[in-house]
Amino acid sequence: MWQKLKQIWKIKDLRNRILFVLAMLVIFRLAAHIPIPGVNTEALKELFASNQILGLINIFSGGSMQNFSIVMMGIAPYITSSIIFQLLGMIVPKLEEMQKEESGRQKINMWTRWATVPLAALQAYGMITLLRSSGYQILGDITGFDFFTMIVTITAGTMFLMWIGELITEKQVGNGISLLIFAGIIAALPTALQQILINFDQSQMFMLIGFIVIAIITVVGVVIINEGQRNVPVQYARQIRGNRAYGGTSTHLPLRVNMAGVIPIIFAISVILFPSMIAQFFVSAQTPWIANFAQWTIDIFNNQLFYGISYFLLVFGFTYFYTEVIFHPQQIAENLQRQGGFIPGIRPGKQTSEYLAQTTHKIIFVGALFLGLIAILPLVMRYFTGVQSLAIGGTSLLIVVAVVIEIVKQVESQLTMREYDGF
Repeated sequence: MWQKLKQIWKIKDLRNRILFVLAMLVIFRLAAHIPIPGVNTEALKELFASNQILGLINIFSGGSMQNFSIVMMGIAPYITSSIIFQLLGMIVPKLEEMQKEESGRQKINMWTRWATVPLAALQAYGMITLLRSSGYQILGDITGFDFFTMIVTITAGTMFLMWIGELITEKQVGNGISLLIFAGIIAALPTALQQILINFDQSQMFMLIGFIVIAIITVVGVVIINEGQRNVPVQYARQIRGNRAYGGTSTHLPLRVNMAGVIPIIFAISVILFPSMIAQFFVSAQTPWIANFAQWTIDIFNNQLFYGISYFLLVFGFTYFYTEVIFHPQQIAENLQRQGGFIPGIRPGKQTSEYLAQTTHKIIFVGALFLGLIAILPLVMRYFTGVQSLAIGGTSLLIVVAVVIEIVKQVESQLTMREYDGF
């Protein structure tokens, strides 16, 4: 490892890229601590500590929402916009054709950025309204102009983070959006460790050791699932052209256990948050049955058992759904047939497509089950111990480990490329 670090530091171009990424992350963390004026931050932290759903949103905002900072929405609106256009690509044939061409992908990226603006403004409006009606006195009496200024500031903060994320991605040492979320999670660890040390009691020694053991097991599990893949053998037919023979090679088609990454968890959070956020607007309705139904909706989603089961089922279902979005067995079967490749024992074409689909559904079951368990891990730990520790948050660990693996792979590819340049 130390040899690799020395090698990275000696390569000027790679060193400058890494230093640039670190500088961007520092700017992000500085922006995350610039609060919008007129906010009671203590009451805000109390609200986030008491609400599991808001705590999850705070993770994906990089911890900036808890400070009600100028970048409080993080890059969540940009992620939502990207997901919308990915889904539209399945429905609209024109967009599907555009995704296959470089110029078309550039246009879709531009539309994704434009769509982020209204989504950020809408989410900012909803979050400010939710905080005003939370009963925690987070925002004082604000005028219409103050309300508008907050929305504009938060929207501009989201676009600023989107720009930083794209700058980081261009350096090819990690995905910019993932790194921003990663930085927010890592930034929360010193505070969590400080709280553990301050409140440490010898009677909690075994519980603390248990937390550490579970965290290590979770990290190992995340690495195994993220790197796990089923290698489907592929044989290429031998072709004779003139006096030369081409093809006849054997290779494999890797099918990953977790193709969807953390996207299903993001989907599930968005869906499970929606009913509670909408219900907040109708709690004070004049019609009694509407107000009672809104309050019942809030209460049932605050129930840990109902919330945990719903969260698990949503993550499990969205894992299959998103895999269907990004993995197309029919296209892979057509490409193999076009290149003269086939799976031994399986006829090319439709049978190959059906075989790939069936195989994918089998291995994705393990990935979906794992993601669901990781998502509800903090709830399970709270139930058995009565304590919730940020250090063992399943979603946080999943993101951190996945981002670290991605960074390592991209840096190694950069090193390999430069070794070839030397030859």
